[in-house]
Amino acid sequence: MSGDTHPPAVQHMAQHVLDQLQAHRSRCPPSLRPTPLFVGVQGPQGSGKTFLTSRLRAYLSSPSHALAVTVLSIDDLYLPHSELRNLAESHPHNILFQGRGQPGTHDVPLGTSVLENLKKINEVDAGTVDIPFFDKSLFNGQGDRVSHGETVEGPVDVVVLEGWCVGFFPTSKEFVEERWKEPVPTLEPDAFDMKTFVSVDHVLAVNERLKRYVEWWNALDAFIQIKGPSSAQLSIIYKWRLQQEHNMKSKNGGKGMTDDQVKTFVDRYIPGYVFFGDGVTKGSSGGGRTETTQLPSWIGKGLTVTIGDDRELLHASNF
Repeated sequence: MSGDTHPPAVQHMAQHVLDQLQAHRSRCPPSLRPTPLFVGVQGPQGSGKTFLTSRLRAYLSSPSHALAVTVLSIDDLYLPHSELRNLAESHPHNILFQGRGQPGTHDVPLGTSVLENLKKINEVDAGTVDIPFFDKSLFNGQGDRVSHGETVEGPVDVVVLEGWCVGFFPTSKEFVEERWKEPVPTLEPDAFDMKTFVSVDHVLAVNERLKRYVEWWNALDAFIQIKGPSSAQLSIIYKWRLQQEHNMKSKNGGKGMTDDQVKTFVDRYIPGYVFFGDGVTKGSSGGGRTETTQLPSWIGKGLTVTIGDDRELLHASNF
């Protein structure tokens, strides 16, 4: 498939990966086989990140580039259903833990093991790596991990880790409390009321669990962030996610969430964007006037892809 048949956003993403792969390989000693380039891809619900990532893989795998690309979705690293249920029951008043999605609902040791094994997959006698798979249709949509994921064999050129909160960093209690007092940016006040939805303690509980995810982010060499237009980065998520649900229901006989259920679904993710989303470009924050305590490893190797209301490419820029 030639490059000009792919969406413009994918062409920018692919060129960024190709540039970063060349630089990555140049840093590897000539006597060693290079490790795969690890690329994080972050984008909000409904933005099309899964679609764009699949097209990116097709682009890079096409005969003109012939790269071996492995995609790992953070959604496939969720805890098994029984552990998700235990988490919800042990935090009955925290809506952020009532179901999958938030940091804290993933199996961090499993993700770390998969990433470490993929990092070594180009070594002699490295063997294969099993990619987990989470089936969201099980348990009436609550989902569960199943055993028939993809098996990857080296050599691998590029590993993509994609998900809504990839690159989100934990922050300080002071920062959460400061931001709590402010209006939610790029979201109409009547669309979502943070203070009736969650408490500071609920957000801090997620923040505590997010600290464990940093070991995943440390594995990344480069980054791609997909964003909505700056004036409506959060508001547009509701529109995009609703469009996705309507599209799915039109094809499966109407099975899916109601419009109200879609809104509630997106509501649970808004605190994550508000309190932790800056981490993609700023890393972890000490809060107040304290200097940033950790910058992401991909600063200087990041690409922002900004898309419009209809997911059309507006512009791409590096960070």
